[in-house]
Amino acid sequence: MKEFSLYRRRIIPKECILLKDDEILFFEGDRLVTRWNTIRPKKDIKCGISCFFLTEGYKVSKFYGHDDKLLYWYIDIISHEWDEATSSLYVTDLLADVIIYPDGFVKVVDVDELADATETGDIDTASLCDSLRKLNRILAMIYNGEFKKMTDYVETFEKPL
Repeated sequence: MKEFSLYRRRIIPKECILLKDDEILFFEGDRLVTRWNTIRPKKDIKCGISCFFLTEGYKVSKFYGHDDKLLYWYIDIISHEWDEATSSLYVTDLLADVIIYPDGFVKVVDVDELADATETGDIDTASLCDSLRKLNRILAMIYNGEFKKMTDYVETFEKPL
């Protein structure tokens, strides 16, 4: 696998972080799978595994608690850029997210941040529309029972903790 740097860009708060400690499990075509520990200590989250579906524009993550049990699935809506000169992948979080709990409850979060970022000019109208369309596709997949395809893909790369 070709060596590269992975960065996470956030709009709120504004930051760009090199994910130097993430373990790259797979990267081919438009799929990237990583295993990670939280960047900053968190009360409830210990670690996780994520699959970036780059063409589709979302990242599906399995979050684990400190007891190594599944807390929930977390879907980030993203965009990405590849910098050939530096062999770097920049993934931008487009704010709106979906959480799926083990009991199947689905929660959409951070849509208010998407609106705030649009009002302040931190995100343009095209990115707002892109994020909302991706959110709609994700919700349609969940409601149509197709989310298991994504979780199965993530779990293909999972090793016991």
